[in-house]
Amino acid sequence: MKKLSLSVVIGLCSVGSMLANSTGSLRFNPDQFRVETLTMPDGTQVSYKAYEGIYYVTNIEDSTYQTLNIYVPLDRKVRTDAQTPILMRNNVGGYMASPAGTPSVADATGRALAEGFILCIPGARGNGSTVNKNGKTVSTGIAPNGLLDLKAATRYLHYNDDLIPGNSELIFTDGTSAGGAMSALQGITGDAAEYEHYLKAMGAAEASDSVFASICYCPITDLNHADMEYEWLYGCTNTGVRHLDLAQISVSDKLAAQCPAYIDSLGLKDAKGNPITSENYMDYLKTFIMASAHKALEEGCEIPDSIGIIRYQKPRSTFAQLLGSAPVNGGMPVMRPIMKGGAPRRTEYTDHVTDIDWQKYLTYVATVTPLKTPPAFDAYGVLGASATPENCVFGNSEGNPSNFTEYSLHKRTGNDSAVLSPELQERIRLMNPMNFIGNNVRAGAAKYWYIRHGAKDRDTSFLVPVNLATKLSNAGYDVNFFLPWNRPHSGDYNLDDLFNWIKTTINQ
Repeated sequence: MKKLSLSVVIGLCSVGSMLANSTGSLRFNPDQFRVETLTMPDGTQVSYKAYEGIYYVTNIEDSTYQTLNIYVPLDRKVRTDAQTPILMRNNVGGYMASPAGTPSVADATGRALAEGFILCIPGARGNGSTVNKNGKTVSTGIAPNGLLDLKAATRYLHYNDDLIPGNSELIFTDGTSAGGAMSALQGITGDAAEYEHYLKAMGAAEASDSVFASICYCPITDLNHADMEYEWLYGCTNTGVRHLDLAQISVSDKLAAQCPAYIDSLGLKDAKGNPITSENYMDYLKTFIMASAHKALEEGCEIPDSIGIIRYQKPRSTFAQLLGSAPVNGGMPVMRPIMKGGAPRRTEYTDHVTDIDWQKYLTYVATVTPLKTPPAFDAYGVLGASATPENCVFGNSEGNPSNFTEYSLHKRTGNDSAVLSPELQERIRLMNPMNFIGNNVRAGAAKYWYIRHGAKDRDTSFLVPVNLATKLSNAGYDVNFFLPWNRPHSGDYNLDDLFNWIKTTINQ
């Protein structure tokens, strides 16, 4: 692809944040930048061009959030434009509004620049974003507006592929928590027709909004099923560490009772093609926690028996392990010397994780960070609870929160016949990536996925990321999924692993 060269002309750049395009144009200005330097933890300095305050739509509703920033490293590690990926990292958390961000050595953004990648950090409307219209305060961040903003930002990159360095066919989205959910939505809904009329009304560029790969840390997603999944998993702690009262236990039990039917409806299969149902789901979930614990043990982590990880110590009794290093190319093994004084050789052991005591393990998770009270997400009006961020993002433009499950709607209103409006049901559907995963890889969707959720992260149920990863894998997507041991709710960790995966994915 043809790219225009950029001149390092600092004199053209204004000091501080700048508007790098007019509100009526969606063409990127390659000459309006400033040069900045980021010092990495190892002392390495990374210099880059900063293009900031760029509008990605022409019909701007909220100028505070509907901009993006682009950062171009001066050293791209001898990559051509065609070989240079673009990391698009959102800063969404709690479904709150997030302004366009800047690079940081504390997350993947700084590392991306150090690796020679192009970096884009878009802003997006969300919970808490408002504007004044005709003397009235209007909430601009109701669903699906935040997602639409990220899709419009993606279109801007594709639309200006001839002007922006890097390859818009190699966009990697990245987000944590609600931002991880947004990254998943960007990945699975690329070029989906359901969003087209919204994007057209916003004045988004007429271009693709597909991405190459999605990086999702602890995605808070599948919101309309998240309450039942949370209670189905953590209900065993209700009368113990969770300390629920009788009314809360009743809510928990009723929500948990809804979950088996949902699990069965997903039609999930394990890696061998065996059906995963509500009857064997906890055994399936065990495999991920056990793999995490086993990896931690191999890396020297001490895991107390009290938290429910069941293992045994297996002697390293193979020929090579008992006698020394393994034979090379059919030769004789190198013998391990006998200890001084003729003492016998020490027997070495390896811990093997064999099972999990769920009661103990989930109690451990809940002890580290107290669990949410039921309902965890659609709490508005249930047992007098106030609105959650999710209730607000599904609310209306007047700032009123909304329930997004019929269970909570019934509890709040006292009317078991109440239903969610068709308009709200559609908004809920557009915000759930599970609704867009079919039986095969869909055109426009990201083929490659990197999903992480900490093994002691209780912000949502383990079922949420496991279901997402499994359903994607069943449909033919390339999924790298893991539950890192003892990791709480967090993102952009183990960057060596992440960026090795990115490089491997690009070269496939």
